[in-house]
Amino acid sequence: MFDLDLWREIFQSINMNRTRTVLSGFTVLFAILLFTILFGIANGLNNSFAESFNDDANNSIFIRTGRTSKAYKGMQAGRRIQIKNEDFDFIKDEFNDEVQYITARIYKNVTASFRSEQSAYDLRAVHPDHQFLEKSIMQEGRYINMGDLHNRTKVAVIGRLVEEDLFKKTTAIGKFINLNGISYKVVGIFSDEGSDNEERKIYIPVSTAQQVYGNNDYLDQINLTYNPNLTINQAIGFGNKLEEDLKDRFSVARNDQRAIRVFNMAQQNKNVNQMTTVLGVIVFIIGLGTLIAGIVGISNIMIFIVKERTKEIGIRKALGAKPSSIVSIILIESIIITSIAGYIGLILGVSILKLVGPSLKDYFITNPSVSSSLVFGATVILIIAGGIAGYVPAKKASRIKPIVALRND
Repeated sequence: MFDLDLWREIFQSINMNRTRTVLSGFTVLFAILLFTILFGIANGLNNSFAESFNDDANNSIFIRTGRTSKAYKGMQAGRRIQIKNEDFDFIKDEFNDEVQYITARIYKNVTASFRSEQSAYDLRAVHPDHQFLEKSIMQEGRYINMGDLHNRTKVAVIGRLVEEDLFKKTTAIGKFINLNGISYKVVGIFSDEGSDNEERKIYIPVSTAQQVYGNNDYLDQINLTYNPNLTINQAIGFGNKLEEDLKDRFSVARNDQRAIRVFNMAQQNKNVNQMTTVLGVIVFIIGLGTLIAGIVGISNIMIFIVKERTKEIGIRKALGAKPSSIVSIILIESIIITSIAGYIGLILGVSILKLVGPSLKDYFITNPSVSSSLVFGATVILIIAGGIAGYVPAKKASRIKPIVALRND
């Protein structure tokens, strides 16, 4: 049953002993504040790692070529490696079980115009699977399909910002856009979760680009995603095997790092996972240390508070107070102070993270934040620790005879 006199007495005690209250509360407040900021920064680092790979599928593999840096099998260094459609088909057929999506890329710089509007953009000639590798989000219309590829149709899929630049007063869907003097029908508008630069791209079918720009079967790059059912180590092994087979196919030395370059996101994911694991362990240790320091601090203060109130306890016992009521007063007072201080520490920590968050992006810390449940759990731990720290000496003091307690200095 709610005892109004008990609560009135508790708040009177808190008000009359402000220094003691502030001292015990500050220990909890500082511990929770530091705990919140620490875990917020750690989450900000993890967000930065995730954002770095937000633009592409996280199981991507990029295959690029250059010139050989080493002589091999009687062939001189400096030989240009050029991938073609047949190499694309080789990868698709040879590694069918390991490949999820695959696309080639051909890069061009074009001047795009519609009526009186004109601007320069990057053009990418791709296969239909490119949509899933690049994480393109179709806002209107459709993406490039297999029909476009087989028929070498002159169609284009443009980024959201391209439409804003060139089609100011009308929709781009169904209109014809001029790319270096050649008209392409706009069949889709896409957006991208990456930077705005990605939304200033124009995509056309790779077969159309090969016919229009050179009448050949050359490719600039091959991108693919590995089967998501592969483990990290299996995906790394697949990437290594792919690189070895391509080097054998083009008669490139195994230790030649320039001729054929295979960038495997699986290796990057493994490195990031290792870094975040290490970071998590470090943050956990520091956070645990912060909590322990807070527990020790609140425990020492509670012991001191109970000792300071020994004479008060003696007076209460002399007036007929039960030991249980004495203990409950001290415990409830401790819980109230710890809870309020913990909440203030949480609010201050979250406010500081929000205030300095934007400026921390320069230090690879993105959107630093912390789970309220995590901080709440830490606060509960401090409350329990404070309660235990207050209960043991309070229980002991409640058993002292009134005459002994009154003589305590």
